[in-house]
Amino acid sequence: MAGAIARANGIAKPKTQFIPHAYQRYCINRLLADEALGLFLDLGLGKTVITLTAVNDLKYNRFAITKTLVVAPKKVAEATWTTEAAKWEHLKHLRIVPVLGDKNKRIRALNTPADIYVINRDNVVWLTEYYRNAWPFDLVVLDELSSFKNHAAKRTKALSWVRPHMKRIVGLTGTPAPNGLLDLWAQIFLLDQGQRLEKNITGYRTKYFEHNYHGFGYTAKPGADEVIQQKIQDICISMKAEDYLDLPDAIPNVIPIVLDDKAQKLYDKLEKDLLLQVEGTEITATSAAVLTGKLLQLCNGALYDGDRQVHEIHDNKIEAFMELIEQLNGKSALVFYSYQHDLARIKSALSKSGLRIRELSTPQDQLDWNAGEVDILLAHPASAAYGLNLQDGGNHVVWFGLNWSLELYQQANGRLHRQGQKQKVILHHLVVQGGADEDVMAALEGKAAMQDKLLEALKARIERVAT
Repeated sequence: MAGAIARANGIAKPKTQFIPHAYQRYCINRLLADEALGLFLDLGLGKTVITLTAVNDLKYNRFAITKTLVVAPKKVAEATWTTEAAKWEHLKHLRIVPVLGDKNKRIRALNTPADIYVINRDNVVWLTEYYRNAWPFDLVVLDELSSFKNHAAKRTKALSWVRPHMKRIVGLTGTPAPNGLLDLWAQIFLLDQGQRLEKNITGYRTKYFEHNYHGFGYTAKPGADEVIQQKIQDICISMKAEDYLDLPDAIPNVIPIVLDDKAQKLYDKLEKDLLLQVEGTEITATSAAVLTGKLLQLCNGALYDGDRQVHEIHDNKIEAFMELIEQLNGKSALVFYSYQHDLARIKSALSKSGLRIRELSTPQDQLDWNAGEVDILLAHPASAAYGLNLQDGGNHVVWFGLNWSLELYQQANGRLHRQGQKQKVILHHLVVQGGADEDVMAALEGKAAMQDKLLEALKARIERVAT
């Protein structure tokens, strides 16, 4: 997968030397020492590279493990782990195989020699039934541990069944108890098999909770939170970004997305047809905007035709977006979209989420956001780039679609990253691998003139598709 991504980009990307921050080194050392550990780290603190570094050390330096399994949300399983490993010099030799697709593809993947196998959480039940008592993974990483907070869910039960076959287990999440302390039991049970918070959910409820006055649901007993925290503090590390990040106040987080086969073929055809139309002629800023606009639309999942009719192509980015919103677990997010069809599809995807969704259009929307009465605020960067103070409403920015105006990008981020903001601002970018998204992202990361960078990228793409 990582090799395919590199080939799609046309060049081999230089590897980066990993110099861990103090908190990252602490987490790595704990992963090396502890056979079960919950890393409750905020988004942006580097959970993936921390875990990969520990896996690499455990296998190739300490010979403590042989096979690692990562269970992750679908879009994370498709790209995040392979992309992260390919980024760092010390991890370049790791063999990572996604276990995705239909049953036959998954079985072929499992029979491919590798260091790490990455499967989406929806296939966990199938995986446990496939191996049963012959479970081969001595280290299991649950990426987004809070996905297993429901003790009655099939995937939680399936992992509990094979848990005794795991030598080591790691749980990664930023918000382990978004809906209260009841969410903790199943997650901690997967880590310690009931050693700390009782052997079953009934015992946990009886010891730490009481029925509320209506007789429905449970309320924590006085002091229960302190007791629970003391019980699990030896098996969990909890860190907030604002306390531990020794980085600039705005931290970029790139979320890689891999198009499915059908969408990739359509993208490749559109890219080739558009670029070859201008082969041999000078590309101006105007033509560059048109070309990249079409390609960026397709990266987002839909496309306008000549009559401004919308054609939906794929849901790959929408799915990754919804997984990110789930990982935020109720934390508010300012979401920037590029096209009206982006806005319509995002609204549709969020319609059943139960979150408070608002499109930024009136002064009252700004007031409600800052008052904490809006969970997801949708905005176009051109309409939110100037004069708005939104820093009181949250610290997460999500770029669903990227635009090629560096000024708009910086000004839009400045709605949250400004004087008065009390937390680190995390800038999440949904980036299709091998697509025009990467060209825009590279220009943003390089802080270069966006127009010059995109013109160079387009010329390089023309040369590539023409051969």
